[in-house]
Amino acid sequence: MIKIIFPGPRPTIPMPYPKNRKAQSQQKILDSARDLFLRYGFEKVSISQIMKLARMTHGAFYAHFESKEALFSASFLDTLRDARRPRLAKAPFTVKHLMSLITDYLNLRELSEHARPGPESVLVNEIGSSNPQIRALYETSYFSMKKMIERRITALSRLNKLPISAGDQDSIAEKARAIMTTVVGAVAIAKSLPHEEEQRLLLATAQRQILAILGADEEEFDGFAAA
Repeated sequence: MIKIIFPGPRPTIPMPYPKNRKAQSQQKILDSARDLFLRYGFEKVSISQIMKLARMTHGAFYAHFESKEALFSASFLDTLRDARRPRLAKAPFTVKHLMSLITDYLNLRELSEHARPGPESVLVNEIGSSNPQIRALYETSYFSMKKMIERRITALSRLNKLPISAGDQDSIAEKARAIMTTVVGAVAIAKSLPHEEEQRLLLATAQRQILAILGADEEEFDGFAAA
């Protein structure tokens, strides 16, 4: 008697993951981290919050980053690279443009939840951090913005749009420091105030102080404020 053995169901072969799946997942985490870290600061953001925003499980985090500090560093540098492209593409033809770069980049003009912060938000959010990695990124942020301001002042001076000698780099560096002190101080205070009107007045005062530091015409401020 011949025993007939019917073949069972064919084994299911798992489909391989797309090669770029891990990269896509990592970018989702980076994007979520960028928004939360730069808006609220390192200490106030948890891994759980980041993964929730990325719509991924908490356990998936360590498949991509070894620590919260490593993610902060990666998200900061990613933002810094992205932020440089549009700035370098625009010619610094007016004081108004320089003012826009300074205020927009530090979220000075728009403090609402809808504005996307730039990497220099670190200068406000991480003041006084004792974490060595955060302090190193703070230094990077500081010198990045200082260099950007110095280059813009130099370019405008060469176009005779500022009463500053383009060759006096010591003076330009000093003005850049004064501008950063004004901007970061104004943003730090404004973010802590509950009244929008007082925020607006404080930031408008900071803008006037920056124009005074540059020796720019007050009409430049009027045009910028109207915009």
